Amino acid sequence: MNDWGRSEYKRSDMSELVRGKYAKRLRKSSNVVVLDPEVAEVFPNSEAVNKALRSLISTKRQPDKPSIKAKRKKSSTTKKSRAA
Repeated sequence: MNDWGRSEYKRSDMSELVRGKYAKRLRKSSNVVVLDPEVAEVFPNSEAVNKALRSLISTKRQPDKPSIKAKRKKSSTTKKSRAA
């Protein structure tokens, strides 16, 4: 008996094998992230990584500049004073 199946099966009866046929689709659907070794040493588990990333996201979302609406009000006031 050979390594790949029953004796009545022949490899020539099977379709061509393609290495990595589904690799692209798997990469798109996967959410696995590989950390560099020095980064992985800092985080003991995925929960610690998620906590750190959520903290980073929350600090990034805090506005440090005036909003667009505030800028529009200033520019419209400037236009009125120029027209007067």
